[in-house]
Amino acid sequence: MKKKKGPLILTGVLVILLIVYFGLSSWNKKQDKKEEKETVKVTDLDESTITAIKYQVAAGEMSFEKEGDTWYYSEDKDFPLKQSEPEAIVKAAAQITADRKLEDGDSLDAYGLDDPNYSIEITEEDGTVTTVSFGDSTGTDYYVTVGDTGTVYTVASSVLDDFKTELSDFAQLDEYPSIGSGNLKKEVITENGTTTTYDSENEDQEEEIAAVAGGLGAVSLTKVADYSVEDADLAGYGLDEASRITVEATYTKNEDEKTMKMYIGSEDGNGNRYVMLDGSKIVYQISDEVCKNILNQEQKPFFFLKSKKLI
Repeated sequence: MKKKKGPLILTGVLVILLIVYFGLSSWNKKQDKKEEKETVKVTDLDESTITAIKYQVAAGEMSFEKEGDTWYYSEDKDFPLKQSEPEAIVKAAAQITADRKLEDGDSLDAYGLDDPNYSIEITEEDGTVTTVSFGDSTGTDYYVTVGDTGTVYTVASSVLDDFKTELSDFAQLDEYPSIGSGNLKKEVITENGTTTTYDSENEDQEEEIAAVAGGLGAVSLTKVADYSVEDADLAGYGLDEASRITVEATYTKNEDEKTMKMYIGSEDGNGNRYVMLDGSKIVYQISDEVCKNILNQEQKPFFFLKSKKLI
């Protein structure tokens, strides 16, 4: 009786597959270790010890300082700084890796490092200052050195992406509520001592409520004229107490009654008006058309007048 060879063949195939699997796993581990050994660090700092960072990349110099657990914009401590932004910058600066370290390189001027194009200055809580300088580009990399070490590295140009920022990127702007005809209860406008009220419970003001709700719902607080206005400068925006128009809107959110107070100032000469939210120091610009809707100053369209038999 012949023995069946099938099971033996399958066993042999399985053994071969296991040998290949473990062989590849071992090779991959060796490669990973090799890559780890080849990682060249330009900076290797504990980000929790960093108390200041200053950099000059593309959009001019930016500088931030940390007091306690809070970061501030060095030029203006009242600037509404979004804390996550300097934290991200510090994290990127603390761990910069190089593609390679040049051995027996030329003098710094050969790489444009005697007069760097860009620089990052990192200060730690013990006073230690680390300066990373970026010189000439080489393909997709930059030549980089740290302090006066004289050591030159090549670093991917993408390292600078985190530092190509403008001040507006760091601003924590005010939150504006969602208001519309469905949740606006009342709007009170005060101008030159005169108060006008639009109430959703007043059936005779149905169109007016719809108009002002449309204006309030169209507000977008994204264009900033001043991030931290001083009281003495409010008159320049028409936002001093004597000049401004006060708009107080009562609305509902999740069945709770809320209030939003806004100040409307003068025109900026470009089709916008200056506005502020109560309690904020940020001056925004929103279109004059939106402001007119909020104040119910828009002329009613022809078809509306005709439907009401007013013409």
